[in-house]
Amino acid sequence: MKAKSCRGGPVMKSNGFVAAPGAPWPMPGHWQNSTDLMTLDPHTFDIVSNANGCDVIENGILRYKRLLVLDPDGVIDPDLTTISRLAMTIENVTCGHDYYPHGDMDESYTLTLSPDSCTLHSNTIWGALKGLETFSQLLYLTDDKKYHINQTIIDDSPRFSHRGLMIDTARHFLSVDVIISILDAMSWDKFNVLHWHVVDDQSFPYPSRTYPNLTYKGAYTPYHQYSRDNVSTIINEARLRGIRVIPEFDTPGHTWSWGLAYPELITPCWGEGDEGGPNKPNYPLHGEREILNPMNEFTYQFLDRLYQEIVDDFPDQFVHLGMDEVYYACWMSNPNISDWMKTMNFTEYYQVEQYYSQRLVDIVNNKGSYYIIWQDPIGNGVQVNENTLVQIWKGDDEQSWQQYMSEVTSLGYDAILSSPWYLNLISYGEDWKTYYLEEPYSFTNDTKLWSKVKGGEACIWAEYVDGTNILSRLWPRASAVAERLWSNQTVNNVNDAQYRLDQHRCRMVRRGIPAQPILNGYCGDYEWTHQMAPLN
Repeated sequence: MKAKSCRGGPVMKSNGFVAAPGAPWPMPGHWQNSTDLMTLDPHTFDIVSNANGCDVIENGILRYKRLLVLDPDGVIDPDLTTISRLAMTIENVTCGHDYYPHGDMDESYTLTLSPDSCTLHSNTIWGALKGLETFSQLLYLTDDKKYHINQTIIDDSPRFSHRGLMIDTARHFLSVDVIISILDAMSWDKFNVLHWHVVDDQSFPYPSRTYPNLTYKGAYTPYHQYSRDNVSTIINEARLRGIRVIPEFDTPGHTWSWGLAYPELITPCWGEGDEGGPNKPNYPLHGEREILNPMNEFTYQFLDRLYQEIVDDFPDQFVHLGMDEVYYACWMSNPNISDWMKTMNFTEYYQVEQYYSQRLVDIVNNKGSYYIIWQDPIGNGVQVNENTLVQIWKGDDEQSWQQYMSEVTSLGYDAILSSPWYLNLISYGEDWKTYYLEEPYSFTNDTKLWSKVKGGEACIWAEYVDGTNILSRLWPRASAVAERLWSNQTVNNVNDAQYRLDQHRCRMVRRGIPAQPILNGYCGDYEWTHQMAPLN
């Protein structure tokens, strides 16, 4: 990394403070830093805990011992006190292969580093993981490859409980290895939710055992689908990093791939007028078959069995039901839907959406799960259960995301924000600054409505993203969102943040993530090209 041998604090430049080496990201809640330095030998440094037999902690210790080796040629500084171990104390050592991170988990920790005592204290294993990450970030190398770490006390906890990243594996398939790399980088930024948009119009790579033809006919190829072992691996690797996995199976729209195997699920769209006949597009209003059939009882029987699989496979208490972009044009084109609406005494198409939504919500509720939806049904006048978590994704010239957030929270719903954090949208230059400056509470001064905001998610849709470019597209741009969701509201100086983020970007490169540059310069001996083709 671009670390100089520096015993002082940050250096003021005309456009912000240049952080001293070993600056953490995201910024801790309370960081009592010191200019007094210590050193360590990562090859012999030990990390011990009272969580004997807990695979989350044992795995975490092994990961972080590897990450502490910043350079195999690095050495201790003989002029400094050498620390030999970090002692972890976890108050509530609840653990086990069936124990997963959850929405109410305590991620707080206290890290104390001095010549007399190097300790990490947390209430839970999830807080311990966050503390280990911060400890690893405090260590740095000088220009002459000596290991330095500052004496410090850090007392830290997240601002929001839901700090997510959404990935899309339907437009382009992502391998398990790429997803695990994403989980790694998420853990370094203290994200705690992987929102997995598994399927969509384009493909159905999820391995349904109840309806195997969904995958057989809906996936791009047999090589572009996940096995059950793949799904279990992703969930477990996330668990070991303190990350929840919330799956999204978007309906009633975005279901073209479902109909390849089960056409009876899908509403046949008619052409221009009755004479157009079924399964005819009327562009740009609708395609041929693109939205579930709400009047077909088989639709709900099918969803009941499919969601039983989903709930069985994914241990998180939440599932994401989608429900976005339910364009009514297809339903309006179909005379059978019109006739059915008359029998149901429906006069408006939002009532059709209301009927479908309530049926699906009842299915999920009966399985003991909670759910997230995109904001669209609320905007259409659909009423959903009061415990619905609504994801805000809209915001344009007609109405800002702040207005949408105000409307949803004023109706009493909890919400998470995504609108300003669509990372698939790219522009030349430092777009991370725009993400960094978005404040989730800026929609109101009413603190009661602030309490309805549970956090946010960065989203990366995959129309133009696959395993070749997703890591560099995500990082460190997603890191800007991570600090906004973790750190105090007052941590908002983008000029100061750029220097810490530049450090963090180099840290990611050293750890194997091809994070794109945000400033001119270089990352010491850790350029990505060296990772790809090490010099002899």
